[in-house]
Amino acid sequence: MGTEAVVVHSGGCHCRRVRWQVEAPVSVVAWICNCSDCSMRGNTHFVVPAARFKLQPGAEEFITTYTFGTHTAKHTFCKVCGITSFYSPRSNPDGVALSVTCVDPGTLEHVEYRKFDGRNWEDFFKHSDISKFSKEMSEPGE
Repeated sequence: MGTEAVVVHSGGCHCRRVRWQVEAPVSVVAWICNCSDCSMRGNTHFVVPAARFKLQPGAEEFITTYTFGTHTAKHTFCKVCGITSFYSPRSNPDGVALSVTCVDPGTLEHVEYRKFDGRNWEDFFKHSDISKFSKEMSEPGE
């Protein structure tokens, strides 16, 4: 998360029954994953520490979860409209992945897009820095 100023982003699903807020920088790194699930959904996400994510009251009743493979990733989506606006990723089980396109307009100033080779997950993960994005970063001098 670095030293960049953090703001509160709001977002959620299409029908607006699942709403959330997240503390994250105005500039984020978003991952374009080609795993079987992400590629079919067109998912591009950024990752934050779980403590920075807050589901809004009442949203939980509209969420359902899909898992496959190792069942580490928890692919949550709205029971009504089917949109996955956030989920718990396999790469960062201590974090939350948020779909960039589900963030309300006005707070994200820049998105750096990186590719994640989810079809070759184990090999790619070993050489990727994605796991650091769910860790709290301390400010310089701390």
